[in-house]
Order: sequence, then structure tokens, then C-alpha cells
Amino acid sequence: MKLGLFTAVYANLSVDQMLDKASTLGIEALELGAGGFPGNPHLPVAELLANPNLAKAFVERLADRGMTISALSCHGNPLHPDRATADRDDAIFRRAVELAALLNVQTVVTFSGCPGDRGGAITPNWIVTPWPPELADLLAWQWEQVAIPYWQRTTEFAATHNVRVALEAHPGFLVYNPETLLRLRAATGPNLGINFDPSHLFWQGIHIPTAIAALGDAIFHVHAKDLAFQQHNLQRNGVLDANNYRNVADRAWNFRTVGFGHGEQEWREILSALRTAQYDGVISIEHEDPLLSTDEGVRFAVDLLKRILPREPAAEAWWA
Repeated sequence: MKLGLFTAVYANLSVDQMLDKASTLGIEALELGAGGFPGNPHLPVAELLANPNLAKAFVERLADRGMTISALSCHGNPLHPDRATADRDDAIFRRAVELAALLNVQTVVTFSGCPGDRGGAITPNWIVTPWPPELADLLAWQWEQVAIPYWQRTTEFAATHNVRVALEAHPGFLVYNPETLLRLRAATGPNLGINFDPSHLFWQGIHIPTAIAALGDAIFHVHAKDLAFQQHNLQRNGVLDANNYRNVADRAWNFRTVGFGHGEQEWREILSALRTAQYDGVISIEHEDPLLSTDEGVRFAVDLLKRILPREPAAEAWWA
């Protein structure tokens, strides 16, 4: 496995400053924002698409520092009920796919998206309960009439560019757990998989190694981000929490850097489960910890993962 970094955390730095920081930390692979929610602070998408020589030079610039690109990320909502928003996010994704092909990057990360109600809606409607019955009817429509047809077309588009679609399972979108990811994958084919981020699964009560085993070869890319519960809020209000992420004290759970929500042994088990599922790719640190500085949060994650990240191929079972 390789140690990676989602560079959105250093959006305020220039490309050279970000590369210097990543190199000093011992980062081997970068996940670069290509638009959408992470923006594209380090990736001039239009310029690189317009000039293949610039794209080649960009890759060489990273290689000179001992780094590669693990994925391009353009998290958005291409199923948004507002047509202009949906079209914008679809265009961002398609440009990211084209750029990934140009940069020889295998994976583009995004969200599955979430539609609204039927005609006339302006806001996405995330359904997480089958009752009252009109909610189950709406959820079936969202999947069958919107999500599946869109992702069938879009996954095929990515495949023609030899690029894989890695959907990050996330609350607020149709794909938010292993079951929903596998449902969409069954309808679209093996070129659609998951960007596996444990932090979005922990709060749902999901056992991470079990989820990894269920997903298997659908795991295309992995985020390293943790989550911690606040029991006094959790036991009173449960896991569904619409408090602003800045209201740390009032929330049932908060995103944390690796090791500040679940201990080293649990992260060892996660890495072992990934290797058992034959994932030996990049572990990309995503920092969204509200209680630590950017530099300190990233450094703590790097320090823990450097201790436990398997680097060498597994041994043959010579004893068996």
C-alpha cells in the first residue's frame, strides 16, 4: 500500500508549496481536486486539457518529487433536481474523466448524487425510511428513473476513457452504505465502485472490516479519515445529526484525524481487511478534524499510518 493525501486540505497553498509539504511528510500519492465541492486549487483542468504537453509536464513535476496521482476528485450532485446544477456537475465529472485519461490516472472520485421529488423540485430529497408509503414510492422513482439510467450512461462514458468511477458513500446521496453501492454497481457494471471512506460508515453503526469484505473488488480507492462519538449527545439524540459541523460540542459525532476516533488496533484491522480483499492501493488521508490544526491533524495521521501501513507483498504461506 502507498501513503496518499487528498490535497484539498492545502487549498490555500500554491502547487509548489503543497508539493513541498507533501514531500516533507513522505506522501507517495496525491488525490487532486478537479472541481465540484473540493474545487481544483492545484489542478488547472482547462489548461491541461487544452495542452497535452502541459499535462505531461505536470505528471513529471510530481514524479520528480517521488509522487504519483492516485485519483482525481470532483464530488458533486449530477442528479440534482435543479437542471443547471446537475448539468454543471455532470460536465465537471466528464472533464475530470477526460483529464484522468490524459494524465494516465485510473480513478475519478465523486458522489452518486441525489434527485429531488418528481417534476418541479428544486432541492434534493434523501429518503432513509420506507414509511409513509409515498417515501418508498419516491425512492423507487429516484433509483429507477433517475440514478440507474444516468450512471449506466456515465459509467460507460468513463469506461471508454479507461477510467473507473469511484463513488464515495456519503449521507445525503443515494449511495451511502455498502448495500446501496452494490445495488448501483449491479445495475451499471464493474467499472463503478467505491471510494471507501470509513468516517461516513462509522456513524451508521457499520463494522468496517465487514463492509470491506462485502465490497471486495468494488473498492477502487480509500480515504483515511476517522470519526469520534460524543456519548452524552449520542445517547440522548442518536446518530442522525443535523447540527452544523462547526458546532462540535453539540454533535453526536465529529470527524477526526486517524487515531483520534478509533485506535491503532482498529486501523490495523481495517488495513488487514483491505489486504484480505486484495486492495493494495493508496490510502489517501483526508483531513476534516475540527479540533486540530491542518498541519497537526495531517501529521498525526501520517505518523500513525507510517507505523502500520503494509508496504511489502504478503508472504507466501510457506508453513501451510
